[in-house]
Amino acid sequence: MRETVHRVLPWLFVVLFAASRWPGLMPPNFSAAYALMFCAGVYLRGRMGAGVTFGILFTTDLALNSWYQFGLGYDVFTPGGWLYLAGQYAAYAVIFGLGRRFQPSNRWLSLLAGGILGALLFYLITNTAAWWINPFRNVEYVKTLDGWITALTKGTGGYPETWTFFRNSLLSGGLFTALFTASCKLTASESPADKGEEAIPAESAPEEATA
Repeated sequence: MRETVHRVLPWLFVVLFAASRWPGLMPPNFSAAYALMFCAGVYLRGRMGAGVTFGILFTTDLALNSWYQFGLGYDVFTPGGWLYLAGQYAAYAVIFGLGRRFQPSNRWLSLLAGGILGALLFYLITNTAAWWINPFRNVEYVKTLDGWITALTKGTGGYPETWTFFRNSLLSGGLFTALFTASCKLTASESPADKGEEAIPAESAPEEATA
């Protein structure tokens, strides 16, 4: 039973992630996406795992962008918008690849650190892409070192400062990675192989010497 739960749990988190992307449900940049991509790399080792994870990610992104475009009136289906989305998926691929460098048997603290690192990488990659591509033509994002630092810390006028997005990225990356990996650790069935031991069949156990 525990082994079945352990196998189903990663897929359950993928479904919960899709539900968590509902607009306004969470604060800006407070997302399960970073933890999902990292943990998918750790636990969903086959091609199907990668395909389903990125497929759900793309489907929810397409639905969200359609809502912003046709429901809220934002012009997101532009060449710059698609290019920025490609930058986001490059960041997700980096996080997924980072997860591949870990194993489910790694210590919980190591997995937690990996999830937080993934969120940090996502923030750096996507904000650098936003600064370089500048799909919304923000006047603050000049192509200088000062402009890049502005994109990473202050952002554009009229919106929350980007350092708050950075804070939310780290908090959510750490929180969801902690919950996901702790759940998998608790439901994993511990076998002698997990401990690095080999089971000794009862019939092959050495007999006690008799006097």
